[in-house]
Amino acid sequence: MTSSDWNATTLVMLLAGGEGERLYPLTKKRAKPAVPFGGLYRIIDFTLSNCLNSGLKRIYVLTQHKSLSLDRHLRLAWSLLHPELGEFVQTVPPQLQLVSRWYAGTADAVFQNLHLLGEDHPRDVLIVSGDHVYRMDYGPLLAFHAQHGADLTVACTQVPCAQATRMGVLEIDGEARVRAFTEKPASPVPLPYDPSRALVNIGVYVFETEALVRAVIADAKQTSRQDFGHNVIPAMVDDRRVYAFDIVEHRPPTERYWRDVGTLDSYFEANLELLLPEPPLDLFEGAWPVRMHSCQHPPALMRNVGDLEARAANSIISPGCVISGGSVLRSVLSPRVFVGAGAVVAESILMPGVRVGERALVNRAIVDENVVIPADARIGCDHADDRRQFLVTEGGVVVVPEGALIAPSDAP
Repeated sequence: MTSSDWNATTLVMLLAGGEGERLYPLTKKRAKPAVPFGGLYRIIDFTLSNCLNSGLKRIYVLTQHKSLSLDRHLRLAWSLLHPELGEFVQTVPPQLQLVSRWYAGTADAVFQNLHLLGEDHPRDVLIVSGDHVYRMDYGPLLAFHAQHGADLTVACTQVPCAQATRMGVLEIDGEARVRAFTEKPASPVPLPYDPSRALVNIGVYVFETEALVRAVIADAKQTSRQDFGHNVIPAMVDDRRVYAFDIVEHRPPTERYWRDVGTLDSYFEANLELLLPEPPLDLFEGAWPVRMHSCQHPPALMRNVGDLEARAANSIISPGCVISGGSVLRSVLSPRVFVGAGAVVAESILMPGVRVGERALVNRAIVDENVVIPADARIGCDHADDRRQFLVTEGGVVVVPEGALIAPSDAP
């Protein structure tokens, strides 16, 4: 089947309502999928680009917490489809039609919007998350689902067993049929051919529509977390045809990268992975572009100030940035960042509008939007001092929230 055929038979439900507590304070004022990533992008852009590049153009985005920034971004960046052809990216907050509450879990978000399936009549429903960073052509997944006559196909990948304790782990037979699914097990069952690795859920599901409707209705009648991983999938394994689509086995190396950027440390590491000599996710891959909202900014500018030379190495420098006699080393700078004379930014992520004053030092930090770092300030040099003002993660990353007032270094 062609991509247009998949679009005709498949509806996408993109889950974007999570509160993102583990990414706080980056999610203090924005939904998790709207958090900036890689300089120019928002996290949700990767999943939406996967849909668009796979030919899937009927997409409901189920929103909830702090959705204003996400709604604005979707309007500016993703109003490119043709409604007259049945194409759309449509946000859907809780409608309070079936129940009078917000979405209680991922399965409940779909349950509360079952009326959308009645309007669009898809054969299959692709359910994806808006808070993962990865590249994936969904066409082979949909083909695998159809070939196996599956009620549910779970996309998965292989990770070390030590990491699998934080994820949903699948046990499969020789035909890739799922025989057990356990969410966050203390002792993950390893792959039969590799005792060091386990097969884990990446939050990408294809449901046959009737099977999905029956599953979420049955779950809604139970006392549960109303979550796909904790409740719906384990229940379906016993009496439905549930299969696993291993991206390591079925997809080329360029599509095996997948990152859950749900914690501050994983978010920081995934950004810096973009700067590697051979990045696991290549933003310059022209055959699979990642779409974003491109503001009207001037080109990035690097200028010397007296004897101070502007330098940037192994870094992403977005449009509108000015490096004025400062140094940027292995960092990601979003649009409109200013780095003053003699300042050094090293292994850091600076979000839009950040200003770094003269001679300031920013090391292993995430600095949120529009923060002004005064001259001679030191961030990431002394964690005992950093903790008096900011959050410091287990991995030693300093997080400076939006609106932070940073005292000059000579302040009492």
